[in-house]
Parts: sequence; structure tokens; C-alpha cells
Amino acid sequence: MKILVTGGTVFVSRYVASYFAGKGHTVSVLNRGSRPQPEGVRHICADRHDPGNILKQSCFDAVLDITAYTGEDVRLLADALGAVGCYILLSSSAVYPETLPQPFHEQQAVGKNRFWGDYGVNKIGAESALFDCFPQGYAIRPPYLYGPMNNIYREAFVFECAEQGLPFYIPGDGSLPLQFFHVGDLCRLIEAVLAQRPQQHIFNAGNPETVAAEDWVKICYHAAGKEPVFRRISEEIPQRSYFPFYPYAYRLDVSAQQALLPETVPLEQGLAESYRWWHGHRGDVIRKPFLDYIANNFQEG
Repeated sequence: MKILVTGGTVFVSRYVASYFAGKGHTVSVLNRGSRPQPEGVRHICADRHDPGNILKQSCFDAVLDITAYTGEDVRLLADALGAVGCYILLSSSAVYPETLPQPFHEQQAVGKNRFWGDYGVNKIGAESALFDCFPQGYAIRPPYLYGPMNNIYREAFVFECAEQGLPFYIPGDGSLPLQFFHVGDLCRLIEAVLAQRPQQHIFNAGNPETVAAEDWVKICYHAAGKEPVFRRISEEIPQRSYFPFYPYAYRLDVSAQQALLPETVPLEQGLAESYRWWHGHRGDVIRKPFLDYIANNFQEG
């Protein structure tokens, strides 16, 4: 297939581009050329908001839009494209209001989520533009994505704590449920959608099970060959000051995804892969000041 991937230089878009290029597809990446490009792809150097006529010259069997955050992002790109076989938008579970019954399923109404704010609202706009421009397109709504190339300071933060021999400061009793999806599973889901062209056009994506925050930390420490010692922090202290997730428990119904992708990467395996990647790419991760906050505000003992 001839595939266009928006972005292609960091985490999800880079992994997606590399994955499909590795499968023998002809992959083009659309970005401004400010970072090194993945191997084996064709670089289209342009701003997605103003690419001129450069995209009109090509026909793509699939457009994998990984970097659209607003309706305008989708519409401007749609106007700039030539012939497109299938358009797949990476959306987000942030489109579901936190007040809805859980687990969230694709037929529920979307709306503002107080934890995700404008990010979720803008993703709703991107989905709306997708189906206006490409009625037979697909939107994928994952929870927290993880895996190799993750430049977001989530599992990398825990790996850093483990390697420094630090205790881990965890909110409350550590029972906060978290749902993850390996970036490789995202690629395999996209692959299945392209191959099968299902009648359903919106898919929740994720591991079918959630994991307690404390257990997630344990798996991260084990990937680094360590065992965590926990320090439990009062809920009165803002959680995002020292922990990489919102105090927001949610779960997606992924039964439709499971019909296309029956098995997902076990979390232990996926986090071990993440650790091996992080071990050689520490400088690629965008660090947040969690460790500084811990050092300045929490006492040992």
C-alpha cells in the first residue's frame, strides 16, 4: 500500500511509520523536517496546515492521521490531499465525559471531560471533521498509549525512580485503575481495519483489563530489575505534581476492537520493551519536574 503518516518523528507517529515501512509498504511522512526522519520512508517536508499542492500530486491507499488535534487540522489536510483510499484518525478516550456510565462504549455521547478539558473537546471536533470530509473514515479512541519510542514522562519516570533506588510516592492506596494500549497493538489494529474495512467506524482501543496504579509501578520497577518501596501520599496533595496520571478512573469497552484484534501485548512484556528502549534513549523523553517536587516536598520515613 501507499500510506501517508502525519508526523513521523516522535512516539506514536514515528512508531507507526516505522512499523508500516517495515511491513513493506511505501510510507510517506508529512512533517516540517525539524527532527530526524524514520528509516525507509519518503519525507514530504511541509506544514500540514499549509502544504500547498505537494500532496495533490500523490494518491494514497491510506492516510494515517496521528497528529490531528482539532477539526481545522483535519479539514486543512483533507483539502490538500489528492485521491485517498482510507482515512484513519487517531482520536482519544478523552472524548467521553467523566460523568457517563462505565465502561465507555462507542455508542455513547461525547462531550467535555473535566480532566482533559480542551484536549478532549478538540478531539471531538477532529472526529466530526473526519466524518464530514471522509464519511467512510475511521476514528480510533485509545486510553494511555505506551511502548518503545514513548517520549512522554510516564513509564520513563518510574524507570528513573527505580534506577536511582528511590521509594515510589503513590497517591492514596494505589488502587487507581489505569488502562493502557501498546503502540504496536495500535499498529496491528490499524492493519486489521485497513484489511477488513469493518462496518463500524469508531473503535475504542486498549487492553481489555485495567491495572491498579500500584501494580503498574511494580511492573515498571521489575522491568528495571528492582522492587519498589511505596510511600503513600494524601489525596489532598495535587496528584499531578508527583505522579504522571490524573486522579481519574475510567475504563473503555474494547469488545469491538477484540473482534479485530483478539490478543494484545501483555503489560509485563510491553513495559520490558519500553525499558529497553528508554535505556538507550533517555534524552528523547520530555521530563517533567516530578522528582524535583518530591525532593522539595516529601520527607523520607
